[in-house]
Amino acid sequence: MNKPVIWVHGDCLSPYNPALQEYPDAPAIWVWDDALIEEWQLSLKRIAFIYECLLELPVTIRRGDVAQEVLTFAKEYDAKKVVTADSPSPRFEAICDEIERSLELEVFEVDPFFDYDGYIVDLKRFSRYWKVAQKYVFE
Repeated sequence: MNKPVIWVHGDCLSPYNPALQEYPDAPAIWVWDDALIEEWQLSLKRIAFIYECLLELPVTIRRGDVAQEVLTFAKEYDAKKVVTADSPSPRFEAICDEIERSLELEVFEVDPFFDYDGYIVDLKRFSRYWKVAQKYVFE
């Protein structure tokens, strides 16, 4: 049976990522998204934090256009399917659309960190997210 490849992204940097749990022996990839780094102006501290998280995961790390790198990785493993965890990011949807033009894509739901129906204005800073989240997490 042909194993899928796993695309790990920034919204599920966890060893409990459902794609990693479902396919523990499948090859996995993380792609540093140059466009996103520039757009969000990620700090060196944030990049280092993400890198430290990646060191705890069984992933191959690449850099470039996310969809193209994932497709290339899948081709290297002769995979016909890409699996990943869901994300609320509009960019995620665009990347998924591009991957699905060439390969099957399976997206796993992720249990939310906390239940919240509102809108968090600025997700570029973790502190702004945490300011809202901590009220729900510690209740």
